[in-house]
Amino acid sequence: MARNKISVPEAKEAMNKFKMEAANEVGVNLKNGYNGDLTSKQAGSVGGQMVKKMIETAERNMK
Repeated sequence: MARNKISVPEAKEAMNKFKMEAANEVGVNLKNGYNGDLTSKQAGSVGGQMVKKMIETAERNMK
């Protein structure tokens, strides 16, 4: 059962773009569609970068 389901279907494109940007920043080459050939380290760096950027945005918006 997939737990990473996007609650707002319209946000899917934006999340994919965000993921690609984060991957680019950490030097991981993502392709559209299946990326099961990534190592855990690569996938973790992309997810970590995404979280880092979301936290930075939230902190800026709180000021």
